[in-house]
Amino acid sequence: MSTPTTARLLKPQSIWRTPELSMRFWPVFLRNLLVWRKLAIPSLVGNIAEPLMWLVAFGYGMGALVGQITVNGQQVPYILFLASGSICMSAMQSASFEALYSAFSRMHVQKTWDGIMNAPVSLDNVVLAEMLWAAFKSLFTVTAILGVMLVLGISHSPKLLVAWPILLGVGITFSCIALIFNALAKGYDFFTYYFTLFLTPMMFLSGVFFPLDQLPSAVRVVADWLPLSNAVALVRPLFMDQWPADAVRHLAVLAAYAVVSFWVALALTRKRFAK
Repeated sequence: MSTPTTARLLKPQSIWRTPELSMRFWPVFLRNLLVWRKLAIPSLVGNIAEPLMWLVAFGYGMGALVGQITVNGQQVPYILFLASGSICMSAMQSASFEALYSAFSRMHVQKTWDGIMNAPVSLDNVVLAEMLWAAFKSLFTVTAILGVMLVLGISHSPKLLVAWPILLGVGITFSCIALIFNALAKGYDFFTYYFTLFLTPMMFLSGVFFPLDQLPSAVRVVADWLPLSNAVALVRPLFMDQWPADAVRHLAVLAAYAVVSFWVALALTRKRFAK
């Protein structure tokens, strides 16, 4: 017969409890890196091809029709405007893809997570490792794209060095959001909802292709608080050799999305593995 003390000890822990994290995530992160190294070149080519096609087609094609565009009272070539937004979009897409398809394969199809957790590595640390790996993989992608942009002479601002850690933060934010859908997914088809209903509308409402002030006022209110909008607001001035205005607010919005999304993703993943 169980005592009240025993009953309390056997009571299931809440899925919303504080994340229990340690440095044990690091071997999991390294494991993903070592596996990726075997396919690094095809992976990078695949990740940078689409954004570069967007850049060439719209930047040079439409840019010839649009010409200059006004940003913060300064006239800039449309290709610079597009490049500064598309680099954020690339970080978003690369991190999302890794935290969805690749993480789901390791979690559900290959059962890699189950094997890892047979070692003294908790689920919380596995999720943390997946989030950080998706973010760093997106950083590899945007670094390659930034290199191409420098070669094309789109921008040579020394402030682009600051864009690098910001883009890492963008990758962290979107990998946290994507892990929520990873925890809910029953199969790969589920991710279509995320890309079609969330990422694609956000691409067109976040100032990537045209200034936000072209949007209706009601839509602009929503767009101002989207994570991609705040990422673009931080990165675009750096391409123009300027410092972003309201940088603290934009960083706070991205940090809030990341923290809340990671907590929700971890809770849902705990629930999934508790079944």
